[in-house]
Amino acid sequence: MASTQDATARAQIRDCALRLFGERGPDAVTVRDIAACAGVSPGLVLHHFGSKQGLRDAVDTHVETLFEDMLAHTVEEPDVFASGEPQALKSFAELLASQIPKDSPIPQYLRRLLLSGDPVGRALFRQWFELSLTATDAMDASGNLRPTPDRDAMTAFLMVNDLAMILLHDHIADVIGTDPLTQEGMQRWASVAFDVYLHGAFTKEDS
Repeated sequence: MASTQDATARAQIRDCALRLFGERGPDAVTVRDIAACAGVSPGLVLHHFGSKQGLRDAVDTHVETLFEDMLAHTVEEPDVFASGEPQALKSFAELLASQIPKDSPIPQYLRRLLLSGDPVGRALFRQWFELSLTATDAMDASGNLRPTPDRDAMTAFLMVNDLAMILLHDHIADVIGTDPLTQEGMQRWASVAFDVYLHGAFTKEDS
């Protein structure tokens, strides 16, 4: 029973730290803030994690493991195009929305990891990029991707469009009136993205 209670308390402290770090940034959060959120004493926080840095390391490991598991379960051969119509190509943002609760602090924490230059954020970005390379290579092999002299830059360009749904989530929701991480929002975003990818966004005058 004591072991179960310890594990529950540890997870509760970690989850509170994850939420507060995502909201304010790790430097602006104290051990007392985390303890108050978790309903425990500051001493119990230090008992489980040793220090605030130890707690931050535990939060980073938790998030990193979550995304490693998500990426490991993606299909190796992504669906591409059939009969000229885009099929369900699961984006990273879609994976995120399908794997975590709507009110999860993870997207907000992920934004901080990616924008701060944190090593964990860099590692996650690299994993996502490698997964995206696999997807674009599969589309190229099947003839569904326009030939490009710069495979890496093309992959990064396509990836950033998806990444914007996470990094600029609140701003996008504000201007288009739809949360881009909901099913409705992802369908709306994907519809426009596929149209631009297939047909372009600009017209050009006949020569």
